[in-house]
Amino acid sequence: MVKVTYVAHDGTRTELEGDPGDSVMSLAIANGLDGIVGECGGSMMCATCHCYVDEDWQAATGARMDGEEDMLESAVCEVTERSRLSCQITLSEALDGLVVHLPEEQV
Repeated sequence: MVKVTYVAHDGTRTELEGDPGDSVMSLAIANGLDGIVGECGGSMMCATCHCYVDEDWQAATGARMDGEEDMLESAVCEVTERSRLSCQITLSEALDGLVVHLPEEQV
């Protein structure tokens, strides 16, 4: 199992465990976590799974995928260098302990 901590805009922390191969988005949706909508189901056709990767985890999650930058342009909240679509971050043992911060709103 891979642990991911989601930090809501108000600072509330929720720790969830997923399987390698799950996405950060699918883990959140499967557990009813507020703050990630995932309207397109993870097909990178919207930005409703926007998150900010914690600074300590940026290198481990890697660079944005092709097309991710374009989708982030439609994000409701500010896009920063730490912005990612959580549907494009795949869990692995190397990401055990990952921390992502959620924007104030998605839609």
